[in-house]
Amino acid sequence: MPKKVKQGVVVSNKMDKTIVVQVSEHKMHDKYKKRMISTKNYKARDVESKCQEGDVVTIIENKPISSQVRWVLDRVVEAKK
Repeated sequence: MPKKVKQGVVVSNKMDKTIVVQVSEHKMHDKYKKRMISTKNYKARDVESKCQEGDVVTIIENKPISSQVRWVLDRVVEAKK
């Protein structure tokens, strides 16, 4: 099974070697057929601590690193200016 890849915006980098990434997904409502935006926060491992708040990054699913961290930083797509 391939590993999941998600793209989102870094919301927090205050933890040591860990970032919080906010991922927005568009979902269709079953009954009303309206597109809704659902957002979810993922904690990802950033070993080099190179991400800043506002950066657009991609994260990859990984085996559990700690109790809440199950994603790893893949790359920085766009750095905040």
